[in-house]
Amino acid sequence: MFRKWVDIPPVWLAVCLALAWVQAHRFPMGLSFGPVWADLLGGLLVGGGALLAALALAEMRRHHTSFMPHDEAAQLVTSGIFKRTRNPIYLGDGMILAGFILFWDAVLALPLLPVFVWVIEKRFIEPEEMRLQRKFLARYAKYSQQTRRWL
Repeated sequence: MFRKWVDIPPVWLAVCLALAWVQAHRFPMGLSFGPVWADLLGGLLVGGGALLAALALAEMRRHHTSFMPHDEAAQLVTSGIFKRTRNPIYLGDGMILAGFILFWDAVLALPLLPVFVWVIEKRFIEPEEMRLQRKFLARYAKYSQQTRRWL
């Protein structure tokens, strides 16, 4: 039960965001991404990531299936934003992390992005895909061939 509510992607995202914030505000090391473009791009990434996640959550709700990564899916959702990416919520989380790193000028926190993606793939995406493959068989196989994991 504890794992279900603590070992979830938003917690991993929050930890990475906290580390990036600490790096930016406590240990800036005189490094910078540059002028206003980083703030603008950072804001666009955060907003785009939040929109992507919201669209995915709405689509999952419309299909009456769980969005919790450790739960069994009631439906295989392949419509809406899921036509473009199999993992729009995780993609949105990555965009949010990248956006805040840019916005906060947390240059030394950039390695958190590939670490976050790796953790999400190993802890959540791969187990979810195995469960979907077992439950939806040929439908999931076809969907995974037609739709990329990330983009």
